[in-house]
Amino acid sequence: MVYDRKKAVEYAIKWALKRNSEYYNYDNIGGDCTNFISQCLFAGKRQMNYRGYGWYYKNANVKSPSWTGVQALYDFLISNKYEGPQGKLIYKNELEAGDLIQLSFRNNIFGHTLIVTKVERPSIYICAHTIDSRNRLLDTYSYEQIRYIKIF
Repeated sequence: MVYDRKKAVEYAIKWALKRNSEYYNYDNIGGDCTNFISQCLFAGKRQMNYRGYGWYYKNANVKSPSWTGVQALYDFLISNKYEGPQGKLIYKNELEAGDLIQLSFRNNIFGHTLIVTKVERPSIYICAHTIDSRNRLLDTYSYEQIRYIKIF
């Protein structure tokens, strides 16, 4: 099943400033950023992964750590060889709409996930939850480290 970047981006833009009631809102218990990104990925892939560690969501209490955790999502995407989205680290100039970005703010621990919604070099636009952003310029963030993830 092919990753539909357009559907992932459309979902991101639609839900960037509000919450989809089909999913739990984790804002008050650690943040909703990676939950939102997983929703975007699911909109573009329409396939979860229930194998082992996996990547899935049934409800607020029945979900994989990779659905809501920044590092867990990265680990899943980079190692996944089965159902659901797959990813690999890339350079900034390889980004396209539908790819992901993760940021580290302190102690080199990645703690925020963004989805790329538009690329107009040199500008990269993103959507995110926790702090809600729709088509925000990536350059407006301050961070320690950044990594770029190609979704395929």
